[in-house]
Amino acid sequence: MANWLIIFFTSIVWWCCFGNTPATCLQNETDRSALIAFKSAIDQDPFGSLISWNDSVHYCDWNGILCSHRHPNRVVKLRLRSQGLVGSLSPHIGNLSFLKSLILRNNSFHGPIPQEIGRLFRLQNISLRKNSFHGEVPTNFSQCSNLEILDLIGNNLTGNIPAELGSLSKLTFLGLTTNKISGTIPPSLGNLSSLTQLFTGPLPISLSNASKLQQIGFDDNSFVGPMPRDLGRLLSLQKFGVGDNLLQDDLSFISSLTNCTSLKAFSVTGNFLRGPVPKSIANLSSEVSIIIMQDNEIYGSLPSGIGNLPNLGIFDMVMNHLSGPIPTTIGKLHNLHRLYLGVNYFTQLPSSIGNLTLLNTLYLGRNKIHGSIPSSLGNCKNLLDLNLAHNNFHGSIPPEIMSLSSISISFNLSYNALTGSLPLEVGSLKNLEKLDVSNNRLLGSIPNSLSNCLSLEWLHLEGNSFEGEIPQSLRELRGLQELDLSRNNLSGLIPSYLSELHLEKLNLSFNKLHGRVPMEGIFRNESAISVDGNNDLCGGIPYLRLPLCPSSKSSKNKLSHKMKVILAVVVVLVLCSILLGCLFIFLHWRRVSRKTAFSVPSLKHHLLRVSYAELLKATDGFSEDKLIGVGNYGSVYKGILDQVQTMVAVKALNLQLRGASKSFMSECKALRFIRHRNLLKILSACSSVDFQGNEFKALVYEFMANGSLEKWLHHDGIENNGQQESRNLKFIQRLNIAIDVASAIEYLHCHCDSTIIHGDLKPSNVLLDDEMIAHVGDFGLAKIISTISNEVVQHQSNSTAVRGTIGYVAPEYAMGNRASTIADVYSYGILLMEMFTGKRPTDNVFKDDLTLHILVESALPDQVLEIVDPRILSEHEPRSWLKDTLVSVLRIGVACSMESPRDRMQIQDVVNALCKIKKVRENNRLRQD
Repeated sequence: MANWLIIFFTSIVWWCCFGNTPATCLQNETDRSALIAFKSAIDQDPFGSLISWNDSVHYCDWNGILCSHRHPNRVVKLRLRSQGLVGSLSPHIGNLSFLKSLILRNNSFHGPIPQEIGRLFRLQNISLRKNSFHGEVPTNFSQCSNLEILDLIGNNLTGNIPAELGSLSKLTFLGLTTNKISGTIPPSLGNLSSLTQLFTGPLPISLSNASKLQQIGFDDNSFVGPMPRDLGRLLSLQKFGVGDNLLQDDLSFISSLTNCTSLKAFSVTGNFLRGPVPKSIANLSSEVSIIIMQDNEIYGSLPSGIGNLPNLGIFDMVMNHLSGPIPTTIGKLHNLHRLYLGVNYFTQLPSSIGNLTLLNTLYLGRNKIHGSIPSSLGNCKNLLDLNLAHNNFHGSIPPEIMSLSSISISFNLSYNALTGSLPLEVGSLKNLEKLDVSNNRLLGSIPNSLSNCLSLEWLHLEGNSFEGEIPQSLRELRGLQELDLSRNNLSGLIPSYLSELHLEKLNLSFNKLHGRVPMEGIFRNESAISVDGNNDLCGGIPYLRLPLCPSSKSSKNKLSHKMKVILAVVVVLVLCSILLGCLFIFLHWRRVSRKTAFSVPSLKHHLLRVSYAELLKATDGFSEDKLIGVGNYGSVYKGILDQVQTMVAVKALNLQLRGASKSFMSECKALRFIRHRNLLKILSACSSVDFQGNEFKALVYEFMANGSLEKWLHHDGIENNGQQESRNLKFIQRLNIAIDVASAIEYLHCHCDSTIIHGDLKPSNVLLDDEMIAHVGDFGLAKIISTISNEVVQHQSNSTAVRGTIGYVAPEYAMGNRASTIADVYSYGILLMEMFTGKRPTDNVFKDDLTLHILVESALPDQVLEIVDPRILSEHEPRSWLKDTLVSVLRIGVACSMESPRDRMQIQDVVNALCKIKKVRENNRLRQD
């Protein structure tokens, strides 16, 4: 009887698995059920990638599913890359026992990674990059003994790296960077004899165990400490990158890299590496093609041995403190394509630079290089981009470099001391887009040969001594967008053809032009033109405030020449008297105000004197109950100060953090003499010691009852006595705040004794008082500059590295540009678009090439209501009027956040434009009432 039962059940199983029934077998149904559970855990499927996952189609034909040929109906690959899927990863994924590839990268999966994946011993590839998984890396990944690729880069994983991963003997790629993983790399990873690529962190003390490593990446984290001391044991190492971290060390690790005979590239950009470049750099592998060490604290001279690297193609030392002459041996790097030595203190450029005949990019801007520009540069026939700006070059411009027809991106010799004329050979630059020779000492007329440069979009000749008329030949430059001829000695009439070109900006100010200003084309755009300082111009649009042009008929009642002279002398004497009087009053006021700036404690006008003990008492011992915010360098508490008997905000700095003391000094300097209704007022600065003898620094501000703009934009409600209160900004409130912030920035840029650059404009640094008036605060990254002989002097550290907040910092800072007011305008543009869309620039929706700027720009004007904050649309405003107003506001945000600094609006124009929008709204409301 038992034998018959065995035969019966065996027949049932055989029939289930091999018979012609729809339910092919129990195991196959397990795969289908696992996929259904996977789909059920998906909350959003914006592209419809799972539409085919239904009973009308066999699951082996579902989108993203591949089944085995050897084992029919068994799923071997699940691939749904970049489908915008939102949801969690179902634990039933562990039932796909034949699965070899699990590829879900670039989606929005969240929650923990299921431990059940450890059951899938056939898995070879796990790619979950760029999602939002959190929790720890599952330890039982180690059971996936066939795993070759484990890619978890770009999630929110925490905890330590599991030591069990060291048992994955077939693993070749391990990616864990851009997470929140802590601890060190476990020694067990040294057992991974097949591992060739490691992208993880934090930075380990030792890497010698993983002797097969070919590529290491520790980019874009916040790792601190020294470099590994045994890199030289990684004999297979080809690429090594530690970029944008906080590593603090010397450059001795370069000596250990000389043992890595296969090394082809290393990058240590954006750290705090300090010290001279060791001579051992000359002993690196002859295979090295890329060396990038920009944005560090490297000083001293560049070793002459750098010329011993025959295959070096990219050499980047931008934004350091290197000095002395650029070694002549640089000319031995015959394979060099890109040379970046800008923003240093180099003093000489050797003529051997002309030996680099394959050079595409040469960036030496912002050094102290003197002497003449080597004519040998004319041998670099492959040059595309040349930047020698902000140096001390003198003499004439060599015609040889003006003959380099290959230069097509940018030709920049601005801010030097070059003399002579602009060579006629400039006409050879037929493919050039940007030419800038501004702020030199060039003479003569503007050559007609410029008309051959038909690709020119930007032409800057300002700040020289060009004379004669504006040549008619420039009318051939039909693609010209920006033309600046200001501060020269040009004379004659304004050519009418300038109104025919499609210019976006035109500056003719401070020349000797005369006659009528056209009223067509760009001359109708008050924000795009400037003709100031040409005393004999007339006419034009009213905004220019020029005198009316005289009638062609002579006047009968002309004053005599003698009378004209007498009147002119009288007017000049009266004006001089008035100016001298105003100057005396101003200097007296300034002397008195500075002398008494810190003398008498007064809440309204002067700084209070407070001690550590008083601040400790006011904040209940800096208790958590009084904590209202945490910044980059410290915490902010609220409390009642006995001296004023009113609520204040106390920013206590954490002096253990790098840059905290510098932030304190920057904020004190920036706020000491400025007064504006839209700037956060400082009441006191305390520099003392606490009761344990530790250094203590704090700033005391007026308390802002309504907190930060950040919380109003991105938090649905606030706690009030246990109750949740709704928090929302109406359209008019957002517009008023936008005007307040723009007004504050305009004041800093244009109306202070020295120009102040805020440097970190974002919603969390905009605070709202009890009347919802905005106040810009946090000047810890501020730069104070003054203009002396047209040169910018920064009253800050010698470093030109500019820190800011990701998403708000201007893109040119990544290229090594110094702090500038136009970079604040970029940050303001991002903030303005965030205010009206409700989207942070760092939201998860912004991936790949999509940014907040692109989102808004592409939606203008027709789809603007689809991208704005939905809370604005719930207001009782006429929809057509609201749309038009939003379009106007967001266009300003787009114009402020253009990638090129020259394309951005000026902050004065921003204030005027927003005020006009508000005025139009008020007039419309009055008509409706």
